[in-house]
Amino acid sequence: MGFFVSVEGPEGAGKTSLVAALVARLEASGRRVVAVREPGGTPRAELLRDLVLNRGDVSWTPAAELFLMLAARAELVRDVIAPALADEETVVVTDRFDLSTLAYQVAGRGLHRAAVLAANDIATQGMRPHLTLVLDVDPAIGRERQRAQGKEPDRIEGADAALHARVALEFAKAAGPGVVHVDANRGPAEVETAAWRAVRDRLDGTD
Repeated sequence: MGFFVSVEGPEGAGKTSLVAALVARLEASGRRVVAVREPGGTPRAELLRDLVLNRGDVSWTPAAELFLMLAARAELVRDVIAPALADEETVVVTDRFDLSTLAYQVAGRGLHRAAVLAANDIATQGMRPHLTLVLDVDPAIGRERQRAQGKEPDRIEGADAALHARVALEFAKAAGPGVVHVDANRGPAEVETAAWRAVRDRLDGTD
């Protein structure tokens, strides 16, 4: 089996930039890399992404939002992640995975944790990242970064500050095998260095 890395964190934490940096470092080290994002990563999953994030004329219930996210994840796992990881030389790096579901749909929206975990297991086929990099950032700092970039908020990014505070707290509490926290209140270079160290150490341990 290949190596599976998930990059997680609140809005404005720098996940997308870090994924690109890690992919570049991994490729430079001679690794085969597949990079994906959630929701999305396949044509059908991208359609679901547009429905759940970009349709401002639709107000999804928390349960409907969850199932749209999980439908996109099921497509991504079956069509991209699982086949890539079948090659033991491949590293898959994803911008968000199952920890985001706990942060947004459980802590943020208030859905029942055990039920969400059970539904997520169906979508992921029981698959878990070998390494989950959690970028911890103050929600206010993250939102200010997005404003400075001129980013138009999507439906979830535009939710109230109380939801984003709950989301950030859930990420900050994340623990377990393979979970590594990185202080993303720092500059991108420092974040990249810390994240790469975690990736390199675990890859070295699997060789």
